[in-house]
Amino acid sequence: MNSFLELCRSRRSYRKYTSEPVDKSQLDSILQCALMSPSGKRLNPWEFFVCTRQEHIRPLAACRSMGTTMLQTAPVAIAVALDSSLSDTWQADGAIAAHNLLLAAADEGLGGCWCHIYNREQAEQQVRDTFHIPQNLNVLCLITIGHKAEERQLYDLQKLNYDKLHYID
Repeated sequence: MNSFLELCRSRRSYRKYTSEPVDKSQLDSILQCALMSPSGKRLNPWEFFVCTRQEHIRPLAACRSMGTTMLQTAPVAIAVALDSSLSDTWQADGAIAAHNLLLAAADEGLGGCWCHIYNREQAEQQVRDTFHIPQNLNVLCLITIGHKAEERQLYDLQKLNYDKLHYID
């Protein structure tokens, strides 16, 4: 990427992936970015559970009644789980780490998508069982990563909702 702005413009949610596996060196780089994520008081309450086995990922598409189609083709699924006893900012810490995963995937030329798990139907228990996540951790989300099955347009800077910006003088 030429700049952070260009990376942000190109980072879109991808819900369809090719069958090509993600290279281990790319995945390692993406995970390193997650481990560098900022967290409140630098407590790092997050843990990342990585799965590349299709027989474990595919059934997770049924963990919620909607919003899980990306799990049908994803070659990689990463559960972002956090220990809420370590920090009262665990949800924000997890969201930042998940976003680092998504930005790092985009920087590698891969697609990614967030699938919210925490407090969604029975999703958390199914993910916990699949990834062998201990009960003391809350499962915030799954991040899917893979080679994009289709390209999406960059964000159009002219169409951003600038009404959401408020300057205080």
